[in-house]
Amino acid sequence: MSKRSTPMRPSPISATVDFEADGVQHGFLKLPISTDESAWGAVMIPVTVVKNGEGPTALLTGGNHGDEYEGITALLKLARSLTANDVHGRVIIVPMMNMPAAMAGKRTSPMDGGNLNRSFPGDPDGTVTQRIADYFTRYMVPLADVVLDLHSGGRTLDILPFGASHLLDDKNQQRQALAGAKSFGAPYAMMMFELDAAALFDTAVESQGKVFVATELGGGGSSTPERMAITERGIRNFLIHYGLTDGEGEMPAEPQIYLDMPDASCYVQSEHTGLLELTLALGDTVSKGQVIARVYDMTRTGAEPVEYRAQRDGLLVARRFPALVNMGDTLAVIAEVVESLD
Repeated sequence: MSKRSTPMRPSPISATVDFEADGVQHGFLKLPISTDESAWGAVMIPVTVVKNGEGPTALLTGGNHGDEYEGITALLKLARSLTANDVHGRVIIVPMMNMPAAMAGKRTSPMDGGNLNRSFPGDPDGTVTQRIADYFTRYMVPLADVVLDLHSGGRTLDILPFGASHLLDDKNQQRQALAGAKSFGAPYAMMMFELDAAALFDTAVESQGKVFVATELGGGGSSTPERMAITERGIRNFLIHYGLTDGEGEMPAEPQIYLDMPDASCYVQSEHTGLLELTLALGDTVSKGQVIARVYDMTRTGAEPVEYRAQRDGLLVARRFPALVNMGDTLAVIAEVVESLD
């Protein structure tokens, strides 16, 4: 006799906004917690809902990692400025999905060490991070038609600004997402290969048949005026492209460059601990076999550095930001420049 599965219980998270009401609402997703500092407390995740009649729903998220500030800042600005009259349908804005991590300025949550973007689909009975992931999987994503998740490199990576989509079994879903990644209007558009896709927010969204667009928009644990302009323009373009707002999309002055990451050989990861010297800058052309990084032993003088070479031709699209590296750290990411993305 087969064992009957136990239904998953409702999420402990509740929303202080009405997702079905027209107008502009600012509120919270509240997760009850009990800590040494707050016996009957709650994790309060800010959320804004802007709704105007019938139409599609866009879910805009930032702060999936708490030290990626370009998306967080741009969504905080949008939540303050977007009006119901601007919108056809509904826009849900969550600037900081992993609120504990964002408040600590860390990639992961200080409450449980959880990496939200490695915790999907989540668990309503799990850690704080797993409960947040579960709520987005079972409650937020089903509300949406299209999802834009804004990432950058955070404190440990610096990345060329691009919109990204993934290879999917459903080719119509893939085409819609790729069109959104291009329309975001960053200088680059990417077909992205993920090393550990199973527990990503991306996969939780795509597995529900929703259109998902991701970004990488800089890094270093900060932001610049140039990258903020790309981020804010991209969000406007995304909403226009999917029919949420009116207007004409604005593309970069230079032709958009298309990039493809076909497999894991795009990632160059360190097998040593030491001091990193990169020999190329972001956006530089790379040839297979070229030395792209050296790692120096800091425990002695006179030792030859370890050289790391590119496993493929392409463009340097991401680099480690801190100079200190440990075994397993990604030193660089190389993507192929292609004529088109299909």
